[in-house]
Amino acid sequence: MMMEFTRRMFLAGSVALGAMTAVSLPAYAQEPVTLKLSAVFSEQDIRAGMVKMFADELKDGFTVEPFFGGTLFKQGTELVALQRGNLQMGNIAPQDIAKQVPEWSVLTSAYLFRDAAHVRAFFASDVGAEFKKMAEEKAGVYILGPTYFGARQVGLKSDKKIATPADLSGVKLRMPGGDAWQFLGEALGANPVPMAYAEVYTGLQTGAIDGQDNPLPNVKNMKFYEVMSQIVMTSHLIGYDLLTISAETWKALSPEQQAKVQAAADKAMQWSEEQHLAQEKTLVEEFKAAGLEIYEPDVAAFRKFAQEKYLASDLAKSWPEGILEKVGAL
Repeated sequence: MMMEFTRRMFLAGSVALGAMTAVSLPAYAQEPVTLKLSAVFSEQDIRAGMVKMFADELKDGFTVEPFFGGTLFKQGTELVALQRGNLQMGNIAPQDIAKQVPEWSVLTSAYLFRDAAHVRAFFASDVGAEFKKMAEEKAGVYILGPTYFGARQVGLKSDKKIATPADLSGVKLRMPGGDAWQFLGEALGANPVPMAYAEVYTGLQTGAIDGQDNPLPNVKNMKFYEVMSQIVMTSHLIGYDLLTISAETWKALSPEQQAKVQAAADKAMQWSEEQHLAQEKTLVEEFKAAGLEIYEPDVAAFRKFAQEKYLASDLAKSWPEGILEKVGAL
């Protein structure tokens, strides 16, 4: 009996010790959290550097697996992948959220934001927090912040001087496909033509289109400047995407982990913004040296024309009351 009693005590002690170990081990040997991230930009893009910086900041406790160039999910499909649990993170366009959350269409409208700093200030504000909450509740994504990639400018093949929207009347301006993008072209006073990004160079060359709108870094990367004579600095849309994480993934993180992810994102996004702004400034001089005329039109006239066009459209019916004034006051 003594031997049996001792054996039982030993076994009970072993189970208790095992339970204690199981409770204490995760604090020291917890598996890293894997975050698959999908983006459509190439690995040569400044924003790829942003993602790599983000991953490096999180190397203790997280494994960030980036997929560039739309190799994991094609452009426009990342949001659904996040919602279905097939993806943890994505750099997605605000237009994609607007398709599911109509109120968000205001954040894709022309001349809402003045510059990169204004976009950043909006998402850090109380009104920005309301839109982030909408995205989390209605689209299932938590927004870490905006990823700026340049102000969109109008580039034309002709040398006709553009001062106001009236001067763009009849101009065949290539815009991305989709109703929101085509409406943006109309809001500039132009005749929008949907065309694939890869076809724009040939379109300008052959005269199928008279112009295109893109941030200056895109004009450089795609060599559009070779088949253009001028760039009209309309700055009609401040280009930004959103670094997002699925709401389900976000809620599964501890408060400490959430703080770490947010801090890493803030650092990387700020670096990327600074790099883009510096590149834009350099490219203005580079394009001038290449023989392009670069000038600023009557931006106030463009802003007035575009905002009136938007406010008179069906899009504005879903906009929160007074949103233009609230954003403008930031």
